[in-house]
Amino acid sequence: MGEPSVSPGVWARGLSGLSDLVYGAATEEAHAEVFSVRGERGRWERVSAGGFATEVTGVAKGLVAAGVGEGDRVLVVADSQQEWVRLAFAVWSVRAVLVPLATSVSVERVVHVVRQTRPAAAVVQGDRFLRVVSGLQRELPDLGRVWSMEAGLADVVTLGAYMDASSVRFRRDGAMAEDAAVVLYPLSTVSRLTRGVVLSHGALLSAAADLVDRMWPRLSELPAGRASTLLDLPLSQISGLASLVACMVGRVRVGLAGASGLMRQVEAFKPTVLVCSAGVLESVFEGERGSARSTGWDSLGTFNAAVDAAVQFDRAVKRTAWQRLSRSMYDWQFSRVREMLGGRVHLAVCWGGGLSARLESFFGGVGVPVVQVFGTAESAGVFVAGAVGDRVPGTVGRALEGREVWVSREGEAHVRGGAVFSGYWGDGEASRSAFREGWLATGFAAEVDADGFVTVVGRVRAQAATVEVPGRFVARAVEASRAAVDVEAVEGGGAVAGPVEPEPVGSAGSVEAVAPTEALPVVAERGDAELVAEFEARLRAHPLISQVLVIVEGRPFASALVTLVRDQLEYWRLVNGRPLSMAPEEIAGDRDLLREVQGLVYEANRSVPRHLAVRSFHVLAEEFTVQSGLVQPSGELRREAVLRAFSEEIDGLYRRRE
Repeated sequence: MGEPSVSPGVWARGLSGLSDLVYGAATEEAHAEVFSVRGERGRWERVSAGGFATEVTGVAKGLVAAGVGEGDRVLVVADSQQEWVRLAFAVWSVRAVLVPLATSVSVERVVHVVRQTRPAAAVVQGDRFLRVVSGLQRELPDLGRVWSMEAGLADVVTLGAYMDASSVRFRRDGAMAEDAAVVLYPLSTVSRLTRGVVLSHGALLSAAADLVDRMWPRLSELPAGRASTLLDLPLSQISGLASLVACMVGRVRVGLAGASGLMRQVEAFKPTVLVCSAGVLESVFEGERGSARSTGWDSLGTFNAAVDAAVQFDRAVKRTAWQRLSRSMYDWQFSRVREMLGGRVHLAVCWGGGLSARLESFFGGVGVPVVQVFGTAESAGVFVAGAVGDRVPGTVGRALEGREVWVSREGEAHVRGGAVFSGYWGDGEASRSAFREGWLATGFAAEVDADGFVTVVGRVRAQAATVEVPGRFVARAVEASRAAVDVEAVEGGGAVAGPVEPEPVGSAGSVEAVAPTEALPVVAERGDAELVAEFEARLRAHPLISQVLVIVEGRPFASALVTLVRDQLEYWRLVNGRPLSMAPEEIAGDRDLLREVQGLVYEANRSVPRHLAVRSFHVLAEEFTVQSGLVQPSGELRREAVLRAFSEEIDGLYRRRE
């Protein structure tokens, strides 16, 4: 792999496929530790390169025995776990194509992806998805084996136990960098059924190698074998997948975070490289500030002074003796922050950007240098990145080597050069429309300063292509919809929309949505039932919202129950930097999400007379289903059944108003 002083990116660029990351490391450094996994007692146990290669070969032989051929797709519906990593590299070892989805997606999305990609095999987590995918075997004869992830890939390994490892080696020998490696379906609030982004082995390796080159001056300062990270980004999305590949290229030992208690896991794992979203760093900062506030105003004042000292220290071009002394005075406070991150972080990589300039400088001053990186699925996960010693706080850095970034007259960022996708699966027109005279559209608005530092402003479209996705779920993105919401925050987990005085509300998930005081437009003579139906349809048009039930009869004012689309909820969590461990119920009660739904209700209230304007609503994370008896087979809600099932939540909306 070369000398330690030379970036491993040089080695990675010469590989033919992603599986060479596994077998190349096993050949050169069989005892090098590449992964950490939780043992039976919850302790982290390390996996060597040689041991991991043996595990991957066992799964790969099972795929060959199952009839998975070169170029065949293998669907994986599962959360991030070590079995996912083994399976992914096994798929790549036999020159098949990975099609990953998280368990948070809707059944509708799974069916859409299966019908579009026609996989030869599938590994599925959870009985619900297992039944759905297995049921499609009758419709799709290409879909052979469907395994349960709960079996831990044992069934796959058993199937190929009789085979010789040479069957896998023959496949690997024919691998080429141009081979398709993965078909990714990004989560989006613009459409439930996004296009599948096809990425080749070479694109993922090249992007990872370029990123490692940018980080290597800092990474190389760590002793051999000491680079480690606890990965909390979803492997089924480009952020997690690109992070995994970059860590393997950069010789960073990877542990996968569990479903709960991320910060406790970080403290126990003690990573030297922190790869995370902006939300993780924000939660650490807010936790320390909250602790200071609860202690007293004196403690909060001390904390704020410490923050100012850290920010000034980080931003100083030439650090004076006074600045060094000021920083040292608060090092006891900074050590608490470092300990929350495990106490050994040498570099923090904020994937996807979104961290404010002040917070980035704060962590830098604390002794945890942060660099932000950004990319899209179409750009193989990254095209700009910061570097320690070459960054501007609040930006996502400069373009990687060999790439150019250009901002169009409309403000959309375009990139040229480097690693880009092979196209959208089965959609040539959309693939062509993603490029403008050789420049790849990113779907994000951005600004570039005179020195080439990029600041991401917001999302323009769900994906690079400009061709609209068929269906009714085309609407403005989360970032765009925020601009139309006029909200005053209210203590206690709620908000009030419109030019009215704020009133306290109760539990998270329930919000006051008071109608605006200005005159409503004149509405033609139509029945209340028709107007309510149109109101509900107006809200359902937004991709975050699945079902709406407005309650009017027998009540002093109108209220509503709102359910959210599960995979859109997951996307909202990603773009807003919330932790991966955050439960759907917690997301549904998040103040920012409630404000967003409230803005939609505010706008919809303008289309109905005042007595039908929804003044309070309750958000539910789970959708009403036919199985629960709340939905008819036609998809229409059983209104009386819903009213009975959620009578307590509905009564609570009116008690708060009283």
